[in-house]
Amino acid sequence: MYKIFYKTELCIGKGALKQLSTYKNEHVLVVADPFLKTSGQLDTILANLDASNDVVVFTDIVPDPPIETVVAGIQSAGGRPISIVLSIGGGSAIDAAKAMYYFAKKQGIFSQAILIAIPTTSGTGSEVTDFSIITDAEKGTKYPLVSREILPDVAVLDADLVMSLPANITADTGMDVLTHAFEAYVSTNATDFSDALAEKAIKLVFEYLPKAYKNGQDVEAREKMHVASTLAGMAFNTASLGLNHGIAHAAGAKFHIPHGRLNSILMPHIIQYNANVINRGKQPIHKETAARYQDIAKLLGYSASNPALGVRQLVEAVKKLQKQLELPTSLREYGIASDDLAQYKEEIAEAALKDKCTATNPRIPTSLEVLKILENAF
Repeated sequence: MYKIFYKTELCIGKGALKQLSTYKNEHVLVVADPFLKTSGQLDTILANLDASNDVVVFTDIVPDPPIETVVAGIQSAGGRPISIVLSIGGGSAIDAAKAMYYFAKKQGIFSQAILIAIPTTSGTGSEVTDFSIITDAEKGTKYPLVSREILPDVAVLDADLVMSLPANITADTGMDVLTHAFEAYVSTNATDFSDALAEKAIKLVFEYLPKAYKNGQDVEAREKMHVASTLAGMAFNTASLGLNHGIAHAAGAKFHIPHGRLNSILMPHIIQYNANVINRGKQPIHKETAARYQDIAKLLGYSASNPALGVRQLVEAVKKLQKQLELPTSLREYGIASDDLAQYKEEIAEAALKDKCTATNPRIPTSLEVLKILENAF
């Protein structure tokens, strides 16, 4: 037996921001990316709120939000009886708002509040997940906060908010979507429900991410990628993730590579490791996982006549997509020095093994195997 829980009310499509006009006489804590404030986009979004609401805005958000940001955000409410925590932005803003919401409720603050998420990137799926990633800057470690309590009550998906997203961020966040879908599909917790969500997300990414990257004003591509992000988020919120994210969390805390870009660099190596189709030695192919990757390759139109070929064709498809998006394909190409990798690789490997995402990876990795993946990705 397994259980599936979908809590978030989704408001999707053009004009979805009008949902904000339904809230009246509320005390609202807005947690938003600072760029939205400087660009004026935040004012445009908040103009949908009724004038009867008491609104306080917190925009001191940085990538990989540290614990200190969470504390500062709670304090910014100034003792108000917050009834809505409204998060607007990319994964960092939504993750920070989730953590504020969680810890404030634990302290008896914001006790009656609901959580609303408005993503302005098409990548993290954070608007429909019970995950939040917070950084301990002093230790250089990322901590996943996982609790059903931080699932947003409402998510507003309005593609108008991502039309001006720069091409490089479109690529990075889009590859994060793909990683979410791939990992959910081969997760040890995968179900028919998560499979359906992941399969649709994968098809949308391969068809529409290159279009959104090439032409940011392609409305259809933007809308499809926004939906793909949420579908993949729903998939991994049910099935969880795997080693790709486990390593990305650990290495990202050390090297500060954009999360989606790091996931992309690792992706071909993780696929090959999980399926065990190269340098196998005496170990046989990991048939079940390879067959899952074979299914994805077939979904994308490849012949994939056997599992090993399916895995190779899927890796080729990923590399072709990376080329279309002009993404780096190695840590070295991104700019990581060999000395830096040597300094941190042991620590990264140990942190990756402890990461909660790694627990549902289809192969149970050893420290030496993670080190080998890092070396291959370099």
